Amino acid sequence: MSEPVRIETHPTADGRHIGVLTLDSPASLNALSLEMIRLLQGALTRWEQDPAIVCVLLQGAGEKAFCAGGDIRSFYYRKQEASESALFGYARDFFEQEYRLDHHIHCYSKPLICVADGICMGGGIGLFAGAGFRVVTEKSLFAMPEVTIGLYPDVGASWFLSRMPGRLGLWLGLTGARFNGADAIGLGLADHAMASHERMELPARLAALDWSDSADTGEQIEGVLAGLQQSLGQTLPAPVLLPHQARIDALLAGRSLQGVLARLEGAELDESALAQARATCQSGSPISRAILWRQFWQARRQSLAEVFADELTLSVNCVLRGDFVEGVRALLIDKDKSPRWQAPQTGEAWLDAFYRWPEGDNPLRPR
Repeated sequence: MSEPVRIETHPTADGRHIGVLTLDSPASLNALSLEMIRLLQGALTRWEQDPAIVCVLLQGAGEKAFCAGGDIRSFYYRKQEASESALFGYARDFFEQEYRLDHHIHCYSKPLICVADGICMGGGIGLFAGAGFRVVTEKSLFAMPEVTIGLYPDVGASWFLSRMPGRLGLWLGLTGARFNGADAIGLGLADHAMASHERMELPARLAALDWSDSADTGEQIEGVLAGLQQSLGQTLPAPVLLPHQARIDALLAGRSLQGVLARLEGAELDESALAQARATCQSGSPISRAILWRQFWQARRQSLAEVFADELTLSVNCVLRGDFVEGVRALLIDKDKSPRWQAPQTGEAWLDAFYRWPEGDNPLRPR
């Protein structure tokens, strides 16, 4: 059986190499498994220490997706088969290793280019958001749909959603609304655009650059990507989210989640995209909405490392005591799309419990 991540190098004219990582599970839309996380982390660590590797390209195989999110069915099956302590260990290991990988990408010391061609959701955005050069195409389709599965926007999304213009990040988290490449650039989540059909030529274009002067490599990469964006011309689809910012900011004004939900429920929404997003929010997990709301306001005062530590605690608790396993069952296992969410609770004590690490020490907590 072939590996789910292709790890390759392409020689440059001066004898160095471009490292290329390709998520290679197109049948699952390149959904991110624990094995894929480990393969990516291992290659990135080796290449960061190898002076012959001058640049890394991260992409997805197939025509449909870069990465549609995490391979989360395993959590349902573990819940059925494993003890509480074994389930805790699996959830801790999965999310810890995923978040370490995401954080590593944010802090990577060599140029790292990520191309989100096609679907890029959830865990896929976690890989994409931290890259030094983030590239979209006319086929890019983004979303953070965790509210529909009883999780919340994780993989560092607490950090980057809270830093988007106005209340757009809050809207994306509460509603799971989809957005495209032009939106991603306007939101500060992407840097460049290129035509999908030119993606296969990118390694050769990078290999043709002069890598002898490390101080100039960033400018050279910018030049290549800017040229590809110029050749794309006006064919990048118009943004679907950004035109609604004023309306969204007004709908989500205030610091009370219940007040916002009430305003959203009573609003007359003629725009079909906003109405559909509202329906998704209303049908989502109350626990997910409450966590997202607190994270949006809290993460803007935190470092990225602090955010990932909080997210690890929250995600493990969503598996152990929240709605996540039930959401996976309803959406991906039985596919009845009728999750039995836990009833909303009043006060803050129940939500505070989701921020307490279950056992021992949080391995991502900064010391």
